[in-house]
Amino acid sequence: MFIALFALVLAADPALPHEHRGKATPFTTPPALTLTEAELATLAAGKQVLKQGQVGNGGRGVAVMDVNASVERVWSRILSFSSYPKWVDQVATCEEYKREGDKIYVRFVLDVLGVGVEYYVKHTLRKSAGTMTWTLDYDRLSDLDDSVGFWRVTPISTDPPVTRIEYSVDIRFKGWIPGFIQSMIAESGLTSATSWVKKQSEAG
Repeated sequence: MFIALFALVLAADPALPHEHRGKATPFTTPPALTLTEAELATLAAGKQVLKQGQVGNGGRGVAVMDVNASVERVWSRILSFSSYPKWVDQVATCEEYKREGDKIYVRFVLDVLGVGVEYYVKHTLRKSAGTMTWTLDYDRLSDLDDSVGFWRVTPISTDPPVTRIEYSVDIRFKGWIPGFIQSMIAESGLTSATSWVKKQSEAG
């Protein structure tokens, strides 16, 4: 039953514009991150720090992790979109379809309990500032109602190389979707984001 109800709201189409030009507030400049002594100790132990919240029909949160790799290596993994299906749980398809200056356009298809969730994302890469922000590509119709977020990549040390990564996302869903499906997309995506980057960046 829930799959049938969920499927009713899925109608991604690259030939049609999205229903709106954005509902979630985009992260044009990622906000400063404040970490407690306990959270810094968690990062030093090689563990992830999560900060989460609920916004409307979706969720916003940030995941932080320290990676034993250089900034350049971390960025190379984050920008390897074609490898996401091998590296990231629930990502069935990930393909870049356009580049314009610092803008990178990518099509994603998630596999959530056998249901394909397709959406189109416009990334803005500012490597000199250590960030990549994104919104939906509102010129294409996505299955998500809205999604905005950012990566921030910050060098902590060079010898040995240690890089701090932050991943933040705000996801809004269309219509009625079971709570556990929302959690699977929003929370699982948040918790796995920095973990897969750490694993792939530290791999030999």
